[in-house]
Amino acid sequence: MLPRLYLSERIAMNLKLRVIHSALMSMVLSFLMTCWITYINLGAVNGYFGFWMKAWLLAWPPAFVISFAFGPAILKLSHRFARQN
Repeated sequence: MLPRLYLSERIAMNLKLRVIHSALMSMVLSFLMTCWITYINLGAVNGYFGFWMKAWLLAWPPAFVISFAFGPAILKLSHRFARQN
């Protein structure tokens, strides 16, 4: 049996989960999107990897902030859409 957690511990765990989820989701999404957009804009040119990594390093921090800030609202909206079916 798992021990009961106090409210403050549950809130801390919830916040930790949100931070980890936002970091991983924003990392993967910005990584793949910058790869695709860099390829669309430049094609397979010399130095492509460097251009892509620069774009990714610039895109990841704001993607994390946006993911963390809007995540709860998007989750609620997703629940609403799922209930309508």
